[in-house]
Amino acid sequence: MSVDGGAYLEAMALLPTGVTVVTVADGRDDIGATVSALVSVSADPPVVMLSVAGDGYVAEVVEEVGAFAVSVLAADQRAIAGRFSAEGRPSARLLVSGVPHHRGERTRAIVLDEALSALECSVRQRVEVGDHVVFFADVVGLPEVGAERRSAAAMVRWDGRYHALD
Repeated sequence: MSVDGGAYLEAMALLPTGVTVVTVADGRDDIGATVSALVSVSADPPVVMLSVAGDGYVAEVVEEVGAFAVSVLAADQRAIAGRFSAEGRPSARLLVSGVPHHRGERTRAIVLDEALSALECSVRQRVEVGDHVVFFADVVGLPEVGAERRSAAAMVRWDGRYHALD
């Protein structure tokens, strides 16, 4: 029995997921994307799983560089999520113009200062699965961000839209 791809996507849209911005510094430029396919895999050692489109530039650069940063977005950061998910988006440096940010100590990737939390990650394994590439990555740093925002509502993606999770 085969499952219809459209019906599958509709079903999965009803699974709420956190919203993050993933950034990579590749020596030439900074790239980034809004990603909701990031999950914790292990606490000891700390490992996350990042899933991105296999034919996309993010997958190519993460594989080439072997490291990335993650900024977990608050509900009031919809504009940032939109900037990093737009088709044909420019350099991540332009996307964060006017937005407080710094570079991660370990990855040199852009970290959003007003994120709820942030991670710096080093790729340990890459696996092709269907039309995506899954990266398992060690968490090598926890940049200081958003200390005053700990009680802010998190952003989740549900039913194809961004929502606040109080």
